[in-house]
Amino acid sequence: KSDKDLPDFNNYSMTDRTYRYFKGEAAYGFGFGLSYTKFSYNDLKILSSKAGNVVVNVKVINAGKMDGEEVVELYVSSQNKNIQYPVRALKGFKRIFLKAGETRQVQFQLSQNDLSIMDDRGKAKQLTGKVLISVGGSQPDAVTIKNKKTVQVVLNR
Repeated sequence: KSDKDLPDFNNYSMTDRTYRYFKGEAAYGFGFGLSYTKFSYNDLKILSSKAGNVVVNVKVINAGKMDGEEVVELYVSSQNKNIQYPVRALKGFKRIFLKAGETRQVQFQLSQNDLSIMDDRGKAKQLTGKVLISVGGSQPDAVTIKNKKTVQVVLNR
């Protein structure tokens, strides 16, 4: 909300920089946009595939009175406090058009690579423990969750 929320310019740490690492409350979250209609999200479901990938399904509803486009965004957040991982990481997005009152099922597929993190040696390590999957019209925060513009589910790995 203010440049006082940002670290000193000479501090090169990623902490509190960009949507991925900022822990404060942003005036406008990554992906925020205005529309002439209202979208809501529900029925977030997680399925596993044979290859170990994760399939994510969500219902998107144009709850407004006008037709419109929405960018559906999928974020992954590790809940394991023992590893350093971004606060949230955008892992997929799809632009869809919905007529007023229309509902559409949107599907994403998360690969093993999407559910991993690079260690100090540059090798991918699978995320373990609880992984929060969030799908909505912008980065997940208290406002978007309250207004049903983001839905979340915990995946245990």
